Amino acid sequence: IRRVHFSAKTAQEKKENREEDEKLRKELSKLLEEEQVYSPEDARQLAAWNPYDQSAPASSFFDAEWMFGVKDGFDVVIGNPPYVQLQGDGGKLAKIYENQKFAAFAKTGDIYCLFYEKGFNLLNTKGLLCFITSNKWMRAGYGEKLRDFFAKNVNPILLVDFAGVKVFDSATVDTNIMLFEKAKNSGKTKSCIATSLTKDGLSNLSDFVQQNSCDCSFTTKESWVILSPIEQSIKKKIESAGVPLKDWDISINYGIKTGFNDAFIISREKREEILNNCKTKEERKKTDDLIRPILRGRDIKRYEYNFADLYLINTHNGVKEKNIPRIDIKDYPAIKKHLDEYWEKIEKRADQGDTPYNLRNCAYMDDFNKPKIVWARLMRLSKSDLNAFPRFCSVPEGFYVVDSLCFFSGSDIEILVQELNSEFASYYFFNSVATLDNGGFQMRQQYVEEIPLPRLKTIKGSVDEEIYKAFNFTEEEIQFIKISISNKKKEIASLIK
Repeated sequence: IRRVHFSAKTAQEKKENREEDEKLRKELSKLLEEEQVYSPEDARQLAAWNPYDQSAPASSFFDAEWMFGVKDGFDVVIGNPPYVQLQGDGGKLAKIYENQKFAAFAKTGDIYCLFYEKGFNLLNTKGLLCFITSNKWMRAGYGEKLRDFFAKNVNPILLVDFAGVKVFDSATVDTNIMLFEKAKNSGKTKSCIATSLTKDGLSNLSDFVQQNSCDCSFTTKESWVILSPIEQSIKKKIESAGVPLKDWDISINYGIKTGFNDAFIISREKREEILNNCKTKEERKKTDDLIRPILRGRDIKRYEYNFADLYLINTHNGVKEKNIPRIDIKDYPAIKKHLDEYWEKIEKRADQGDTPYNLRNCAYMDDFNKPKIVWARLMRLSKSDLNAFPRFCSVPEGFYVVDSLCFFSGSDIEILVQELNSEFASYYFFNSVATLDNGGFQMRQQYVEEIPLPRLKTIKGSVDEEIYKAFNFTEEEIQFIKISISNKKKEIASLIK
């Protein structure tokens, strides 16, 4: 009846078909209940579904064959799935879908990722799916499983990343359009990043894509980044000659977390006061050894640091693996007297060692006593000094750093600090680290440790020239990098208030 209704020529024919459909549905409901094929409630729902009522509320079930007569999958699936984090509301949705065997499921992910997979399952062979969704899956960690699913199961035909262009007035997320075929991945996706697209230009999106797209190969679960041909060439050379920072002979760690800085980080004057309160030369000497210079994020510059005369009371909790005992506050009366002034605060803090006087466990404590490279996990820029990015500096042994900083010790420190402050590093981080609304950058360990750097043995002249030579960049590629950096600085300047 429904197929006949679809091809009916007149309104009268359609009306008669709908009346016949309703009659058959009532008969079907009665039959299903009598035969006990379904529960009475399920039978009523199945028979009550009216394909002709456009104002009816959403159905509580979906059956492609019953509803649309589709047995082997749809030719086309189009949609704009909801954007809802699975871990929201106490992880309610994550618990519902965790055991539903979705290959794209990630607890920290978003429900739209599951809609992609569900849409795929509704397609017939060679069928097409086109969704507009958040673009976070392209780079975010939670999108790794979805990227892997796409790479192995679909042929991505078109990918348009709208980046910061707002497609929906009411939505605050950045979006993308994805068109794929249920077929083997050809490794050739027409791709376009719409950073230069204006709001008015959305009405001519087809023309924009035709004029600004290039072919990209998305065949792995790694981040799906849309690159122009020259960017793809640069990327291949970097991957060929560069070694990720994490694979160098280094160890990356976070700074010290005291749990209450007002008590454990002190000024030079307070340090002198504590030392002057020591009763003996022996107590003064070991107290002096325990109070170490410490650096904050604002102290870190390119290559160098500004020491603000601040010190850490390093009442560490020891390192069992190295047979280093924890500090016993009874051996440091002057320090105990100072910390007792903050007892109500330090006694309640979460980050503490065996006693409120001790700092939390730190297995890599010895690394603070080595030469190191330090950087802030959040690097902010100002309009007056847009060239101050990135900012990595060498710090001598004995200096500690706060937990808002990262650092690493190891070999090749002198070479690495130059490479990490290079023009190439600026280009890499500008393109791999997300820009915050205020023009800052989240330079977390997981981003910084991935930068591929050439293993330079010495740097005789300009570090930029040495790196470009090591990567075998052409003059055109070098100029592209310089222009890219310049454009990024202009973009950042527009974000800084």
